Amino acid sequence: MPKHYEALQRAEEERRRKATGVDSAAPAAVPFESAAPPAAPPTAKPPGLLSRLFKGRGGAVAEEPGEANKRRIALLQPDSYVAEQYRSLRGRIDSLASQRPLKTLAVTSANSGEGKSTCSVNLATVTAMSVGRSVLLIDCDLRRPKVHWTLGLRPQVGLAEVLLNQATLEEAILKLDGVNLDVLPVRSVPSNPSELLASPEMRKLTEEVAGRYDRVILDTPACLGLPDAKSVSEICDGLVMVVRAGVTPKEDVRAALDILDRRKVVGMVLNGSEATREQYGYY
Repeated sequence: MPKHYEALQRAEEERRRKATGVDSAAPAAVPFESAAPPAAPPTAKPPGLLSRLFKGRGGAVAEEPGEANKRRIALLQPDSYVAEQYRSLRGRIDSLASQRPLKTLAVTSANSGEGKSTCSVNLATVTAMSVGRSVLLIDCDLRRPKVHWTLGLRPQVGLAEVLLNQATLEEAILKLDGVNLDVLPVRSVPSNPSELLASPEMRKLTEEVAGRYDRVILDTPACLGLPDAKSVSEICDGLVMVVRAGVTPKEDVRAALDILDRRKVVGMVLNGSEATREQYGYY
């Protein structure tokens, strides 16, 4: 069916081009500030998933919906081995929470591409599956946000607008269908992400949502080379470090821990271990 759709779409575009003299197939310009993905043909993509195309620091980035499926495996395959590992992580965090406050939990990694956003999304998902528990997932990556794309959300406003007093928290928070999970995504990529995350407004927001939810999980950028993760971790109760097996150098892990407050590190997640690679590839 997708091939038929694409053929019809090409034919229609050719007809319009000849009729108007304008190439309708040329993609519309996407503002640098916009992190929202464009709409995708419903018959060409699986339901609920959107291809991502936005401008980041490295230029245009496009990822296929199949990649989003891998990143939210606890939601799509709640009985899988990987989902059970996230439940084990949730259980260990809950055990620690009985000894110290852990309402707000930041998730980071030493370098990009090590799975921190995947960990954030899946940990938030399995935590929200707990009976009677309210959970908020905040995308704190104001440079290359992924949470909204992973979960198939189309935010109108997001974290940056809230911190700049351009929108209320209620307007920015989205509810995820099928699970009791609220999400504060990123809509606009600001010119001063580090300053916003280190601002009094960010601290105030974190304190406010900590009073509303049983657990708040904050997905931060990688901490080496950027101050963002450190700024966010300083206003959180705890911190989870994601390390990719066979990829993350030990020196980078040590350097990241030197940057962060070690007292807040509740543990590390080994991503891409041999046990999961055979069945799930990267994850």
